[in-house]
Amino acid sequence: MPRDDPDISPELLLRAYAAGVFPMAETRDDPDLFWVDPRRRGVIPLDGFRLSRSLRRALRGQNYRVTIDRDFTGVLDGCADREETWISDRIRTLYLSLFELGHAHSLEIWDAGGKTLIGGVYGVTLGRAFFGESMFSRRRDASKIALAWLVDHLRRCGFTLFDTQFLTPHLASLGAMEIPRAEYRARLAEALEGDADFTDLALPENAQDVLQRMTQTS
Repeated sequence: MPRDDPDISPELLLRAYAAGVFPMAETRDDPDLFWVDPRRRGVIPLDGFRLSRSLRRALRGQNYRVTIDRDFTGVLDGCADREETWISDRIRTLYLSLFELGHAHSLEIWDAGGKTLIGGVYGVTLGRAFFGESMFSRRRDASKIALAWLVDHLRRCGFTLFDTQFLTPHLASLGAMEIPRAEYRARLAEALEGDADFTDLALPENAQDVLQRMTQTS
């Protein structure tokens, strides 16, 4: 993939997302970025999230709390806290800037006391599209719980597209699928025509509401 301009800005990054491409770095220490435009794109249908029996049990548990945008930096750093990562210092700086601009958001999973971050997911928003960037888990099922709450939140806030960029076995087990580039761009164009606000609604008080809505739509 071609390397980017060293003066890439948050505004240019948003234009890239609107065009269907996104940046990555080869390694944590790589000062350069490259643009990615997959031939087949991963998406999670917002009405097709798959709830396994074990995930239902995990969601009903009382050993976690959920917040949005409480610790974007913590989620970003949690996602980068692995042996190999594409989240370089430049990536980190750019997405912190997008967060300040209101175009990047996080959903956090905390322990029952609400003090220890145990999982989460972050992404970029444009129009009615949510571009999922990365997620992490420090306890069993924390990332799956985060995705379940995120899908419910996106639907309630009026989003129509949840882009996961790539399809992994983990995401496929939750209902994610691959679509051709042309179909993705058509869905993206439609999503960009409308508006949705990630912070428009508060999270539900308990997971039972999330489970009930997902059972009705899946």
